[in-house]
Amino acid sequence: MYSGVKVVRTQEISVPGLGDRIKSARENDPRSLSAICGATGMSATNWYRIESEKQLLPEETLRKIESVLGVDFGIKFDE
Repeated sequence: MYSGVKVVRTQEISVPGLGDRIKSARENDPRSLSAICGATGMSATNWYRIESEKQLLPEETLRKIESVLGVDFGIKFDE
């Protein structure tokens, strides 16, 4: 069955200091890094790369981090 054409939009924004905010939220969480990474489906290496702002952070991953840590970093994309 024909389902139509899929359209994809990719948008990048720069969020200075987001890595530090993620690190602070993690440090304020009582769980270990291993437990937090397990809940987000990430490796500790990737987590540290995000905190040090050395890796692109897909929005889906950001939302998982927010959900697991119970925070909202207030990142919005233009509609």
